[in-house]
Amino acid sequence: MQVKRKLLDIVRDKIRFKHYSRSTEKTYVHWIKHYIFYHKKRHPKDMGKTEIEAYLTYLAMDKQVSPTTQNQAFSALLFLYKEVLEIDVREWNIQALRAQERKHIPAVLTKEEVTIVLANLNGVYELMVTLMYGCGLRMQELLNLRIKDIDFGFNKVYIFDSKSLRDRTVPLPLKLKERLKQQVEKIKHIHKLDLDAGYGTVFMPHALEKKYPKAKFETKWQYLFPMRNVAEDPRSGEIRRHHVHPQTLGRNIKVAAQKANIHKRVTSHIFRHSYATHLLQAGIDLRSIQELLGHKSVETTMIYTHIVAEINKGRAVSPLDM
Repeated sequence: MQVKRKLLDIVRDKIRFKHYSRSTEKTYVHWIKHYIFYHKKRHPKDMGKTEIEAYLTYLAMDKQVSPTTQNQAFSALLFLYKEVLEIDVREWNIQALRAQERKHIPAVLTKEEVTIVLANLNGVYELMVTLMYGCGLRMQELLNLRIKDIDFGFNKVYIFDSKSLRDRTVPLPLKLKERLKQQVEKIKHIHKLDLDAGYGTVFMPHALEKKYPKAKFETKWQYLFPMRNVAEDPRSGEIRRHHVHPQTLGRNIKVAAQKANIHKRVTSHIFRHSYATHLLQAGIDLRSIQELLGHKSVETTMIYTHIVAEINKGRAVSPLDM
């Protein structure tokens, strides 16, 4: 007798089959479940355009979610209908009341402020944030770095599986070269101890674990910034050493900003904004910055021209001071 599987379990399997991140899995499952409960547990295959529009409008009007959150929920529903239920919703022309979008100019740090924050970070976290700023990396791109991704011969850092789904390279900051070499040697030592203890595997992206079953034991695949302890992989149940947890890095950045007495909202992403702004101020052209950041469109990168314009406007002198 064949057991009928639950819809959310099928959703999880489909997400893992398409190699989406664990955070995306949690987010999509949350919104799909919320959508079903909003419509009093009706099955999504029995609902369509009207129900999706009503739900998205409810998020915007009643819950007053941000445009990003509403888009996140919509993406989850599109995934549900297209990938799981195999229903093409493109012809439905979904028209829901959209959450009001505000145009924000992101905050950036001056070079002096970056230096002060870095000085208030300790140990490996100082190296991580310095590399993140020095290469303009997103937090997850930094955490996903493996030993093999640092090319000391050509002084490049390779970024795979980025948010834009486009692999790219960025220049390796020469000031960090020796420190990163020391970090690699440290990881080699940790990996040897893990192997001796009966562990030593690492999460492998996509289908590489099936194609190269022994690769997960290789040193070159180990994370550049691993956790202090091994832990159970929530998907496979295997005991392995994962990368530093995002919340741990974020907490260290927050504490460092408080110690530096900087009253701007300092997050991991502010270093990426600062990287792009400082390059633009140094005369690097917009197209080059777009490539370094991995933006799909140059329009996304254009926000940094507005930041520089605001900075230059701030240098204007009042007639009273002339």
